[in-house]
Formats: sequence, C-alpha cells, structure tokens
Amino acid sequence: MKKLKILLLTVFAVVAIQSVYGQAQIAIGLKGGLNFASMTGSTSLSSAYNNRTGYHYGAYVLFKFTKIGLQPEILFSKQGQKFTVNSQNYESNFDYISIPVILKLYLAGGLNLQAGPQFSFLASAKGDVINTSTNGVSTGQDLKNFANSSDVSIALGAGWDLPFGLNIAARYNIGISDVNKQTGTVNPALVSSMGTTQSKNQVIQVSVGYRLFKLGN
Repeated sequence: MKKLKILLLTVFAVVAIQSVYGQAQIAIGLKGGLNFASMTGSTSLSSAYNNRTGYHYGAYVLFKFTKIGLQPEILFSKQGQKFTVNSQNYESNFDYISIPVILKLYLAGGLNLQAGPQFSFLASAKGDVINTSTNGVSTGQDLKNFANSSDVSIALGAGWDLPFGLNIAARYNIGISDVNKQTGTVNPALVSSMGTTQSKNQVIQVSVGYRLFKLGN
C-alpha cells in the first residue's frame, strides 16, 4: 500500500509539473463496460477454469501531451471464473477496486495503443464451496479468507478517441500476482477458486467512455 501511494503521488506530481510547463490537455470522464474474466490454472476437481462475464465502471483522468497520454483510472471490476465438476457448473465472484495507470501512445485519428500497471484491492469474494468428503455444495460462501487482498496486473490494449467526447477501448489485463492466500484442500472443504497451487486473474475488458470536460488545448 505504501509503495502504491508513493507511485501515485509521483505520477501526479510529474504530470502536474508537465501540465504547467508543457501545455498538457487534461480531461475527466466516466467509463464502463464488460469483463470476460477467468483465471490461469485448474482446480483439483476440474480440468480448467472457464470465462464468466462481469462488468466494470468508474472514472478516469487523461493527461495528454501531443502524442503521449497518461490515464489514471479508478474502477469497480466484477471478475472471477466458472468451472465444471461432474457436469455441474459452479462459479466464484471476485469484486475489485482497481487503479490502472495507463500510458497511451496516440496514432492517427485518435487511435491509440495502451499499456500500464493495474493495482487492485479485493472488495468481496463469494463462490461455491465443494465438500470433498460428501461432494455437497454450498453456494454463495464468503471466500475472502482464502484470497489475497490485493492483485497486480499488466494491462495491454488499444483505444479510439472519437469526436464529441466519446472513446472506446479494449484491454487484456494479465495477472502477475497469485490470487490465492491458501491453496489446495481446506478441511473439510475445497474452495472452488483455491484448488490450485497458483491462480492469476485474466480479464478481457471492453469499455465505452465519455469525457465530461476538458482543460487545455
């Protein structure tokens, strides 16, 4: 948490200085869209995780310096995964507060390439728990004790800034930290998303944004 605060303060300090002396354009807006989320790895009871559809929404600030932009965001992001055991479908739901810090390289006509780190903090984790002794299933159980409270991803993608303040983007968020706090069998049950030695978030995001206002040229 301390490192994240230092990083964000540094980013905003640099951008503030450059905005004064470098004629930066500053825009503030809202965005939202769909998540196609899963995790790497496979559970002890099934062959692999499957995608589940969620959503994200939040706000962004864009600091644009001609061909380069820096876009910090704060998002609520609903993620998780689905999996199948004995032909039955189960799922886990992980809700995060995410802070992407995205570098944008502008091409022609508002098209841009995007890349940057994303720091996420677990808001809630609920899912199906399978008892390995009885094969009974409890749905909607709290999984926060079995999941790490923070997550780090690398976001890669592309976007298009359209006229009249609209923008669209698609990103692939590649998890680089382990979701699991505890792994394997948790007596007497196996928690659905914690049945591997390591699990990492993998999320495809498709977003639509709208610029509320803009300062600068």
